[in-house]
Amino acid sequence: MKIGIIGIPRSGKTSLFNAVTRGSAIVGSYSAANEPNIGTVQVPDTRLDALAEIYTPKKTTYAEIQWVDYPYAGIGSSGIDQQLMQSLGELDVLVHVVRSFADASVPHDQGSVDTDRDIGILELELQFSDLELIEKRVTRIESEMRSVKTAERSELERHQKLLNKMKSHLEEGSNLRTLEMAETEIQEVKHYNFVTLIPELLVINIGEDQLGEVEGIIETINNEHGNRGRAIVLICAKVEAELSTMNLDEALEFRSELGLTGEPPLNNAIAITYDMLGLHSFLTAGEDECRAWPIQKGLTAPQAAGKIHSDLERGFIRVEVASYEELILAGSMAELKKQGKLRTEGKQYIVEDGDVMNVLFNV
Repeated sequence: MKIGIIGIPRSGKTSLFNAVTRGSAIVGSYSAANEPNIGTVQVPDTRLDALAEIYTPKKTTYAEIQWVDYPYAGIGSSGIDQQLMQSLGELDVLVHVVRSFADASVPHDQGSVDTDRDIGILELELQFSDLELIEKRVTRIESEMRSVKTAERSELERHQKLLNKMKSHLEEGSNLRTLEMAETEIQEVKHYNFVTLIPELLVINIGEDQLGEVEGIIETINNEHGNRGRAIVLICAKVEAELSTMNLDEALEFRSELGLTGEPPLNNAIAITYDMLGLHSFLTAGEDECRAWPIQKGLTAPQAAGKIHSDLERGFIRVEVASYEELILAGSMAELKKQGKLRTEGKQYIVEDGDVMNVLFNV
């Protein structure tokens, strides 16, 4: 999975990048020559940790996310860089960091902190980029229709109509992810890599003095900016970046001192991202390796097996399935089988989140 972080200068996007990757990228550098910061991190999974304790495998393999922190230059500061936009369009999720904290030592480019305004600044640039792409394609279609055969013309006209519907939606100031589109239409335009069609995680970067106001802030933001294809979370990137440099015990103690309870917001953001993309994970476990396999919800057992290796899907016979919870309670696969709780499923079985699977196949 590839997630891109964007935001206007001094929004805290690089601090967020450092927090999620445990990195040390320089913050506050906005040169047009900047290259993106890139880091790959493992997705925390306590289920995998528990399986590793039972099997003591040679290796434990977590799902991974590649995070990319893009410079603001090329998005809005000096005009739209279509090469950068193409790169953004290839992302699985777009993380838009917006500043809510006030700090005199970090002056805002606009002279004041205004979350609503700042959300609009960058969203408008992304809409312009998609609009420009559509207008160029529509112009080419009009040229192509002058020379194509009648049978081919009808297909071009249908595609042009779809693009014009998207164009009108963008001109109304809306992102493409909020446009009612059939799945076939989404697949038809997927190759364009429209930026505003990508699921978006809107991260409101709050200050330490706002940690006690989270519920009120998120309700306000949701009322104003919540829409389909967008999720909203509040994170204090400065605190999270500090926590990322500590060991687990120190981080827990620091969280307690700040009155922070529940799931860490970065872990919560990953969970929300999985949900936005319709993903969950099945698990494989053994003495060689324990591993988490992210897949689309709704996949059948053979399709899931194909994520491990194409031979497993091609030669699929059946799959042995253990519920993660029942396996942990039993203590071993052998004990679970003795209890009659190890299931055998066929080709129509829909894989559930947390299934521990052993695929039987023949090629």
